[in-house]
Amino acid sequence: MSKLLISETTKEERIALIKKWIPDDDGLNDSDMDLWDIYADYINGKREIAEINASMTGTYYTEEDLRK
Repeated sequence: MSKLLISETTKEERIALIKKWIPDDDGLNDSDMDLWDIYADYINGKREIAEINASMTGTYYTEEDLRK
């Protein structure tokens, strides 16, 4: 397993990791998601990826749900 923990990486390595998660055509153009904002605390060494992921919650709706 590659290094992901803040204690095992430099800031440059954390930035490179996030860059790998963003494909050339990121498909996020139509959403409000910004991976740089979401993982800023990780990049800056404040919170681990697992902590950030655990704090994210969301409610998801299908088109059928929205028609009701």
